[in-house]
Amino acid sequence: MLPTFLTVLATALSLLVVDIIFRGVDIANFPAALIAAAAIGFLNSSIKPILSTLSLPLNFVSFGAFSLIINGFCFWLAAVLVPGFGVHGIAAFILAPVVLSLVNTFINNYFAEKNLALKTSDDANKTQLPSN
Repeated sequence: MLPTFLTVLATALSLLVVDIIFRGVDIANFPAALIAAAAIGFLNSSIKPILSTLSLPLNFVSFGAFSLIINGFCFWLAAVLVPGFGVHGIAAFILAPVVLSLVNTFINNYFAEKNLALKTSDDANKTQLPSN
């Protein structure tokens, strides 16, 4: 449960960064960013694989560039479904999901590193019983 929450939280924080960078991405408040993050995760896990499979010939011909359109479509669809989240303009449609992925990767790696540090410090604090 905690890893899922941290992933949604990282995506919400990444969406706020994307909101700052792109004028075409509008997020009203943090709860809207949390709901949008959950919607993006749901769409990326359910609809995106179907779209990717159906557009395989276009992806092949475009050397994978059509994947940017699929990412943008899922991003835009989340904006349509979530009140308080909007995507306007072609630059936001295509480039915002790329920046979202980069920022999200950075934040997820940060959370993973901190979690590892917490586990390591907890393990170091445990006393070892001598074995005979």
